[in-house]
Amino acid sequence: MVVKQPHIDLVHRITLEPNPALMEHARRRAQSVQNRIADRITQFAGSMAFVYIHIIWFGSWIAFGVEGYPYGLLTMIVSLEAIFLSTFVMISQNRADAKRQVVSDLQWQTVQEEDKQNQQLLDLSNQILELTKAVHAYAAEREGETRPASS
Repeated sequence: MVVKQPHIDLVHRITLEPNPALMEHARRRAQSVQNRIADRITQFAGSMAFVYIHIIWFGSWIAFGVEGYPYGLLTMIVSLEAIFLSTFVMISQNRADAKRQVVSDLQWQTVQEEDKQNQQLLDLSNQILELTKAVHAYAAEREGETRPASS
């Protein structure tokens, strides 16, 4: 007999909290009009709508005979667009690098704090060990005092 487990969507079970450092980075980035424009252009240029618009545009340009072969004007327009799009790709990469740096800095800070806590725990463990040795020594000394003397 096969028992089927109920389908549980992992996305609904896991609640993802946004990284506060990245949220602050995004908030600061959104304050600049230039960043918002670059983000929107990059978002649109990386979409399928962008691809479909270009397919329709290039197809129409050629089908309606806007210019004859070898399509010099179209080539120039596409070249200029490629120059600008490559710039937006670099802007997007810089943004991604900045996000990685924010996360990396936060992780380094966490590691430093954990290292400090670990050192404190080691110090406490050493103090406990010293106290335990002192208690054992005291108990051994007391035990020696309470034993009857052997004749």
